Amino acid sequence: MSDGPLSFDDEVEPRTGETAAPRGQRDDVPPPARPPTRRYGWIVGVIGLLLIAYITLNTIRTQSREAPQEGRALPPFATPLALSSLNGDANVARRPASGASGQRPACQVRGPDVFNMCDLAARSPVVLAFFITRGGSECRRQLDVMQRLAPRYRAVRFAAVAVRGDRGDLRSLIRHRGWTFPIGFDHDGAVANLYGVAVCPTIVFAYPGRRTMRTDFGYLSESRLDAAVRALEAAAERRGWRPGR
Repeated sequence: MSDGPLSFDDEVEPRTGETAAPRGQRDDVPPPARPPTRRYGWIVGVIGLLLIAYITLNTIRTQSREAPQEGRALPPFATPLALSSLNGDANVARRPASGASGQRPACQVRGPDVFNMCDLAARSPVVLAFFITRGGSECRRQLDVMQRLAPRYRAVRFAAVAVRGDRGDLRSLIRHRGWTFPIGFDHDGAVANLYGVAVCPTIVFAYPGRRTMRTDFGYLSESRLDAAVRALEAAAERRGWRPGR
């Protein structure tokens, strides 16, 4: 489905009357086992989903770079918004025509169907979560918590990136859970690799201008995430940032 990096460019005993079994052959041989019943089908389905989730995370874990560290700039990237009609792999280019990453730098790829990190964090603190659509429930629960907190911090940008998976399933999940903040679709996992994502969820907190404050791994309860966002907002203000500025 990808259009490349975003650049716009299994013997039963005889019945009565039938030939008897040969001498020496046991007459009490049990019938063969019956095939599994359908009631075990759901177990197979669950195991399959868990396997998919494991493979996805293990691939990310073995290929990923180091997560953004305090004080460092968040790597730029642009992806299609999950609910948009735009197709393509992530653009993670820092310079024009930088190989397969895209013909234009990621920061320059803009549009109503684009999730652009440079634009998102230009003038506001950012809470960015990375997640997968299948597997454990903590990833989805984390985005539910973000949805509840977002109205309390209108000057802070909440956003997420879905790593690989089926985009149709992702769209259904977004609508079912009622997530309204921007969600990008990392079709080929390039952004997850760039951000060192090895745990679901992974949450990056950043100051305006894409400067990293911290990166957390694993689920944060509502109270813990609330405290982290408050700390981000306060630290951003100490650095000279003002809401609405």
